[in-house]
Amino acid sequence: MQKVEANGASIPVLGLGTWTLKDAACVALVSKALSIGYRHVDTAAAYGNEEAVGEGIRASGVDREALFVTTKVWWTDIAAGDLERSAEASLERLGLDRLDLLLIHWPNPQVPLADSIRALNRMRETGLTRHIGVSNFTTALLAEAIRLSDAPLVANQVEYHPYLDQDQVWRACRAAGMAMVSYCPLARGSRLFDDPAVAGAAARHGKTPAQIVLRWHVQQEGVVAIPRTSNPARLSENADIFDFALSDAEMAAISALGAAGQRICDYDFSPAWDAA
Repeated sequence: MQKVEANGASIPVLGLGTWTLKDAACVALVSKALSIGYRHVDTAAAYGNEEAVGEGIRASGVDREALFVTTKVWWTDIAAGDLERSAEASLERLGLDRLDLLLIHWPNPQVPLADSIRALNRMRETGLTRHIGVSNFTTALLAEAIRLSDAPLVANQVEYHPYLDQDQVWRACRAAGMAMVSYCPLARGSRLFDDPAVAGAAARHGKTPAQIVLRWHVQQEGVVAIPRTSNPARLSENADIFDFALSDAEMAAISALGAAGQRICDYDFSPAWDAA
């Protein structure tokens, strides 16, 4: 599978998102994904499924060194001491001896960012994780995190889909040599799939609308997509995006949908987002 090179990390451009997946269904889906060629799995302490993700990894029989496993520390646990304990607990639940990427899940204005970034660096220094990064960081927060970190940050995981323009964050990531990892890459709904920019490209290429949108993600420099599905049949469909390319006009038409500015994940603890 193609990879994004980001400050020393080689991140498969397509990963399996596991938010909302639980128990035996999560185990089966992770194992199935890895058996058909996925090599990137994304979870988080807040998802409550790290044990199942770890079990799925073991059940797949795929060599651990061939995988890229990411987890995240919840925003209430990113103070010095708390972050380390959370990361160690995640590793234990996963049943792994090391992560590939550890992220701060959301910023927390009540916790000095310097303390969180220092703790994140300690996790890398001790070998608990190969790489470190952040999630849901605005351009201003990202610049501050980069300034504070001794080790290079390799990714900023953010909501990104055709209905949400993330050009500012993407440019900041590229300038820093980082990947931008897209969660909710399909915008969680059929309306996007019916849009002429997507449906038209699907008809021209003989692909499904979901494949068109995922291709749009991975065809952008430095972008990684982590679609979640609860349907095992969708795993192969989502991965079958490397035998065609969208034209410049098709890419532009889909990107233009970002003017809608529709954000799915926006909470009372979210940062003040970058203006479009």
